[in-house]
Amino acid sequence: MLKTLLVASVLAGASLAAPPAGAAAANVVVAKDGSGNYTTVQAGINAVSAGGTLSIKPGTYREVVSVPSGKTGITMRGTTGKAADVVIDYDNASGTKKTDGSTYGTSGSATATIAANGFTATALTFRNSFDRNAHPEIKDTQAVAVKTTGDRMVFDNVTFLGHQDTLYADTAAVGTIGRQYYRNCAISGDVDFLFGRATAVFDRATITLLDRGSSSNNGYLTAASTRRSNPYGFLITGSKVLSSAAKASFHLGRPWHPGGDVDAIAQVLIRETALPAAVKPAPWTDMSGFSWKDARFFEYRNTGAGAGTGADRPQLPAAQAGNYTAQKYLAGSDGWNPVR
Repeated sequence: MLKTLLVASVLAGASLAAPPAGAAAANVVVAKDGSGNYTTVQAGINAVSAGGTLSIKPGTYREVVSVPSGKTGITMRGTTGKAADVVIDYDNASGTKKTDGSTYGTSGSATATIAANGFTATALTFRNSFDRNAHPEIKDTQAVAVKTTGDRMVFDNVTFLGHQDTLYADTAAVGTIGRQYYRNCAISGDVDFLFGRATAVFDRATITLLDRGSSSNNGYLTAASTRRSNPYGFLITGSKVLSSAAKASFHLGRPWHPGGDVDAIAQVLIRETALPAAVKPAPWTDMSGFSWKDARFFEYRNTGAGAGTGADRPQLPAAQAGNYTAQKYLAGSDGWNPVR
C-alpha cells in the first residue's frame, strides 16, 4: 500500500526526496519544476550510481555537464521520448574568455563532456548555442555540443545542435579505441562538425549542413583523425543529409592531423546515404598541409543530387562492402553489437 501511495504522489508531481548525502542512487529524476530528485542535470549525474538511470523531465537546462569515467553504464533518458522536449544547452566557444582571462579551447567549450564507458542516451537534445555573429570579437569559434571519449556508447534518438565542431567523437587517449553508436540521431553544423578519432557509426541519421551564406564554401561535414592502426573511423550509413546551402558549396570532409600528427590517418565511409545538391562534385579536401588523398575516404552507393563518382570520389569496392558495416565497425575484440 505504501509503495502504491508513493508512486501516485510521484505521478501527481510531488517532489521526490534526494538520496542521502554521499549516497548513490540507481534511479534519479531531474526536473526543473522541482518534482524530481534534483533540478539540474549535473546534480543528477553526481547522484546516480554506475549502471543507474537518470530520467530528465521536459525543459531547457542551461548548464555545462560532465559524465566522468567512473559513472560506467549509466543511462540518460528524456521522459517523453521526444528529443526536442529535453534540451541541455550552453554557449561557450573556444575563444570565450574565462574569469581569469584565459579561454576555454575547443574541448573546454563542450556543453556536455561524456567520458564513461557503456554510456547510453536517449530522447535528448545537446546544444551549443554560441552565436558567432553576435560575438565578432571571438575569433576561435569552435563550439562543441558534446565531446565523447568513452567506449561502447549508444546515442538513440538524440539531437546534436551547433555550428563549428558540433560533435567531438574522440577516445580517452591516443591509441585507445572508443566505439560509439549514433542511431536515429539528428546532427547539424557547418565546419568540421563531426570530428575526432573515435570509431563512430551514424546509422539512419539526419544530418543537416548549415548555410553560412557562401556560394563556394559553406563548410565540411567531417574531420576525422583516426589512428593509422585503426581500420575503422567514421561510418555514415543508411542516412540522409539535408541542406539549403548553395549548390556545390559543401565538402564531405577533410583529414584532421591534431598537432601535425602523421599517424592520424582519417577513415570515413559514407554509404547508402542520400546527399543534397550542396555537396561538391569533388567533396574531399586537404587540411593544414595534409592531402585528402592520403586519407581513407570512400563512398558506396550513395543517392541524391549530391551523389557522384569519378577520380575525386573514391568508391568502396563492392567486394569489400561486407567488411565495412555498422557491425564490423563496432564489434572490436569483444564482439559488441548494439545494432538494431
